[in-house]
Amino acid sequence: MSGHSKWNNIKNKKGKEDAKRGRIFTKLGRYIMVAVKEGGPDPEYNPSLKVAIDKAKAENMPNDNIERALKKGMGEGSDAVFEEIIYEGYGPSGIAVMVHCLTDNRNRTAPDVRHAFDKYGGNLGQSGCVAFMFDKKGQFGIEKTDAIDEDELMLSAIDLGADDVIDRGEAFEVLTAPELYAEVRNGLEELGYEFIMSEITYIPQNYTELTTEEDIINMEKMIDTLEDHDDVQEVYTNWEKSEEDE
Repeated sequence: MSGHSKWNNIKNKKGKEDAKRGRIFTKLGRYIMVAVKEGGPDPEYNPSLKVAIDKAKAENMPNDNIERALKKGMGEGSDAVFEEIIYEGYGPSGIAVMVHCLTDNRNRTAPDVRHAFDKYGGNLGQSGCVAFMFDKKGQFGIEKTDAIDEDELMLSAIDLGADDVIDRGEAFEVLTAPELYAEVRNGLEELGYEFIMSEITYIPQNYTELTTEEDIINMEKMIDTLEDHDDVQEVYTNWEKSEEDE
């Protein structure tokens, strides 16, 4: 979804996700395991692990679950080998879609992802077919309050290495290079800022609207189907929702 509509939907999305908490914890545990295996167990030197732990805490994942996932990532009690795959393709009317997966069986995951695209009017493409339309960024959301001065936040974030601070109406969006994610987050936390979300994500360079009700319904169903899949961590699109679509 587009930036201006993203922040006022975060609470609604979290409410929906409460109903599938167990599945979310499983996905987050897998994310932590893979991050540890790829970059080591110290989140201060492993941005991917820092993001994974931040997301787990944001979803109120118990510390015991986080510790268990960290140990599995270091090879304790798990023989499963997960790989990271990003599938790319197009949704209805050419909406760009990237699907971030962590899977121990790509022969299971790929057909399921392809089916979701085909079923709802899209098509799975080759690697690189839409990735160039997105920028990989560290992204933070800070809810607006009377106590936050926009200019002060801007100066602090830029001093810490952030690329930009954007007023999104409901919240301030802070963007940074992925490799500076931990440094910027830690710095802002030390200054007393609290986050409604923080992650490393793919942000579209441009957004595209859908103009027919059929395309909108199919796009929503495609995203829901993909997000419900156990192997799918995130779905990124350049779909710009209108207020009527929210």
